[in-house]
Amino acid sequence: MVITARALNRSTLARQLLLGREPLGVVDAVRRVVALQAQDPASPYLALWNRIGGFDPAGLDSAVDGFRTVRSTLMRITLHMVHAEDYRPFREAMEPTLRASRLGSRFTASGLTTDDADALVPDLLKYADRRRTSTEIRGWLDERVGAPMEPVTWRLLRQYAPLWHAPVGGPWSFGTQQSYIAAAGKQPVLTDPDAAATGLQTLIRRYLEGFGPASVADMAQFALVQRARVRAAVQALDAGLEKLEGPDGTVMYDVPGAPRPAEDTPAPPRLMAMWDSILLAYADRGRVVPPAYRTHVTRINGDVLPTLLVDGYVAGVWRPVDGGIEALAFHPLPGHVWQGLAAEAESLRALLADRDPRVYSRYGHWWAKGLPAAETRLLPGP
Repeated sequence: MVITARALNRSTLARQLLLGREPLGVVDAVRRVVALQAQDPASPYLALWNRIGGFDPAGLDSAVDGFRTVRSTLMRITLHMVHAEDYRPFREAMEPTLRASRLGSRFTASGLTTDDADALVPDLLKYADRRRTSTEIRGWLDERVGAPMEPVTWRLLRQYAPLWHAPVGGPWSFGTQQSYIAAAGKQPVLTDPDAAATGLQTLIRRYLEGFGPASVADMAQFALVQRARVRAAVQALDAGLEKLEGPDGTVMYDVPGAPRPAEDTPAPPRLMAMWDSILLAYADRGRVVPPAYRTHVTRINGDVLPTLLVDGYVAGVWRPVDGGIEALAFHPLPGHVWQGLAAEAESLRALLADRDPRVYSRYGHWWAKGLPAAETRLLPGP
C-alpha cells in the first residue's frame, strides 16, 4: 500500500489529537501522544491545551506534583514529559545514547571517569529518595568526590542519572530553581544491552502508535539513536507491524489498526507550543513543516518557535504582545483561517491570563532579528 504525503500528515494529526480536541484527562492524554518536549516548562501545558477539550492546567499541575507524569532527560537528549509508567522502558531505550553523550570526553575532562559515575549514581539515587534542590545535590557530590564539582560535570551527571525533575511551583510547575528526585518504582536497568534493546522495542512501538506511519530514519530521529539499533528493534517487532510505501518509495512501518484518516480530512487551525513534538518527530520534517519555512521556525541554535498550524502545516509563528497574540503568517491566509486563529488566540489568552501572559518572552529576539511575513495580525482582534 502506498501512502501519500498528505495522508501521512493527517495520520500524525489524528494520533496527536490535533484533528479535534478530545475529552481526555491529562495523564491519559500524555500517554496517548507518547511524550511532550518540555525544555521550556510552559510547552507541555500549551501542547495539552491544543489537544484536550476543556483543558484545565491545574490538572497537569496535579499530575506533575503526584509524579503521574514526569519530566526527565530522554529522547534526543532533551527534557520530555511522559507518563510515569513509560519512563522506565524509555530510559532503558535511551541508555546507550545518554551514556555516550553524557559520560564521554566532556565528563572525563573534569578528572572523573565513567567508572566514577557508575559508582556515584546508585548512592546519588539513594540520596535523592526525596526532593532535593540542585544546591543540596551539588553539596553532597562535592563532599563525596572531595572537591567542588564543575558545573558542566554536574549538568552531564544529572542528565545521565535516572532523576526526575521535581516541581518547584510557579505558573508552569518548574521554575529556574531546580529540584530533583530519584525515579520512583523499579529503577531503569543501566549498562545492560538486553534491557536497552527491549526498551527500544517498547519505545518504537509507542512511537508508531503516536506518530506513525514512519521510516527507520524517522524513528532514529525521534529518539536520537543509531539506525542500526532501530533496525534491530523493527526486526524484532516485525510480525506485529505493517509495512507501507511512502510517497518517495521509502519503507514505512505502522501498528495495525492505528488511525489513518483520509488525506482530505479537515484540520483546524492551532497555535502550537514551542518545540511541539510534531515539529521534531521525523527525519523528514516536511510532514508538518514546509521545507521553505524550516529555517524560519527552527533557529540556528535549535530553538523551535511557537507556530501557526493551518490545514495541518506550519504557516507562520506567534507570540504574546501587549493587547493580544501577534500572528505572523509566512504566506497569505484566507479570512476564515484568520477567524479560526482569532478564536484560538482568545482561548489561549484566557489560559495565559492566570499563568504567564508573556509566555516565551525570552525568545523575542528572534522577532527582533527579522522573520519573513506575508501578513501580521494582532489576535483575537476587534
